[in-house]
Formats: sequence, structure tokens, C-alpha cells
Amino acid sequence: MTGAPLLPTLAQLTDTLPPHPRTRFAPSPTGYLHLGHVVNALYVWSIARALGGRVLLRIEDHDATRCRSEFERAIHEDLAWLGLTPDESTPRQSDSGPVYSAALARLAGSYKVYACDCSRRTLAQEVEDVFGEETRYPGRCRDRDLPPGSGRGMRIAMAPGVETFVDAWLGPQSQEPALQCGDLLVRDRLGNWTYQLAVTVDDGRQGIDLVIRGEDLLQSTGRQIRLARMLGRAQPPVFLHHPLIRKPGGDKLGKASHDTGLRELRAGGATPASVLHEAAARGALPLELLDFISAT
Repeated sequence: MTGAPLLPTLAQLTDTLPPHPRTRFAPSPTGYLHLGHVVNALYVWSIARALGGRVLLRIEDHDATRCRSEFERAIHEDLAWLGLTPDESTPRQSDSGPVYSAALARLAGSYKVYACDCSRRTLAQEVEDVFGEETRYPGRCRDRDLPPGSGRGMRIAMAPGVETFVDAWLGPQSQEPALQCGDLLVRDRLGNWTYQLAVTVDDGRQGIDLVIRGEDLLQSTGRQIRLARMLGRAQPPVFLHHPLIRKPGGDKLGKASHDTGLRELRAGGATPASVLHEAAARGALPLELLDFISAT
């Protein structure tokens, strides 16, 4: 994907956002950081500093089966090594279960929330309705009235309707959650809160004005705007989806990409400045924005 030049985008954000906007860097401790995370961190910190805003560090460890404490420690160590200091830290998602439970109860008071026993394997075998690379949930359990319990997830019904928004990098967007993903899974069959619910609740309660993330998450935006409104948020945050670093074949980097892992770069003698400049160059970030980071 391509987007608008970033420097003019900053001027537009200044007109759109409140003074001193709040944004967040929100890694999941499921592996060590790689150069793609550094690209995202650079966008977050440089834009926040250019706008006079604040950066919150949020540890998105809602998936207890994949997150590990050593990866969380490494996130803090790597950010300190890079010289990227958050202005605030927020509660871990793993410590926020009561908050998410309360949000689910609010949703159930006004919308259809129901238990679902569908596994990924079941859906993969039975569902032919695919939107891009995403399997649309067909509503198999919507009217079964299953009691909530062990081995059952929770979903919220998505009514038909289009969500429109202007992405600060990619421009006007139009998405229809009911056609893209169907009824939204908010808690999985293992009892983990899902990314979609957790980030939407957290962005609301933490007063996030600007969400800066990679373009691979663009398709989540419409459903998060819808969910935020269902939870009572009148004005959603502004979204900016920036380019990703890609492998030669076009795939995005993953945490198993040891050749660009921050730990490996550090062990190989890289300096913070060299890593930041490489990330800026490969992530299409104007080098002059690095001045906003070095000036703080």
C-alpha cells in the first residue's frame, strides 16, 4: 500500500487532534522485537513528539498461551537501549480481566452476545465465505442459546452497515464488519480475551486519540470503530496505518526472522543510531522526524 507523504500528514493531524494527543506503543510479548517493531516505534514516538503528544507503553499480553515474561523484560530493555522512553505505562492486559468482563456485560445489556463452541478447525472445514484472507463467521451458534462455560467462546453480533473513516496515511476507507468477519469473537474458547475487544476497551479507557500501527491491521479498524461506539465512545481515535518492512518475497517480518531481530542486531555490533536509521529508511519514515526523538 502507498500513502500520503508523512510531513504534510503531520499538519493535517495537528488540525484534527486535540493538543498533546495520546498514542501508544503496544507490543505483544510473544517473542523478541525485530526491525518491524522498531519501525512502528519510530512512527509512534516521532509523530507523538512532533505533535507535542504523549506515548503510552501497553503490554498486550491478552493471550496467556503465547506470552512470556522474558519477552516482556526484553521489550523494556530494548526500548531503553534505543533511547525510546514512554511517558506512561498502562496496566497489562493480563491484569485487566475485570475491566474486560465489565465491558462485555455492558455490551450484553444492549446487544446480542452469545456463547460459541466453534473451533478454528470446524470453521475451516465448514465455511466457504472468505473475505480476502479472513474467514467470515457465519453465525452458526447465534441462535443455539448455548450456556457460557468452559470450552466456549463469546461473540457479539455485528449488524449490517458500513464504517467509514479517513486513515491519516492511506486516506478514505470504507469497511463492513458484518461482511468481513461476521459476529466478532470477544473471548476465545480457552478463556482469553481477544485482541479486538482488549485493544478497543484499552484505547477508550486510556484516552488514546491516535492509533499508529502497521498496514496489516487496517482491516481491523472498522470493527474496532463499531465496537467502540457500541461501548459508548462517541468519537473514535484517529488511525494511521504505516508501511511494513517486507521480505524479498513480499511477506511481512515475523518474530522468527532472526536476521532482523533486535537481539541479533545488538549482538552483531549494531548501535542504537544505526538501528534507528535502518528502520527509518526501510520503513519509509522521513529521516528528519528522527530529530524529534533525539531532541527529547
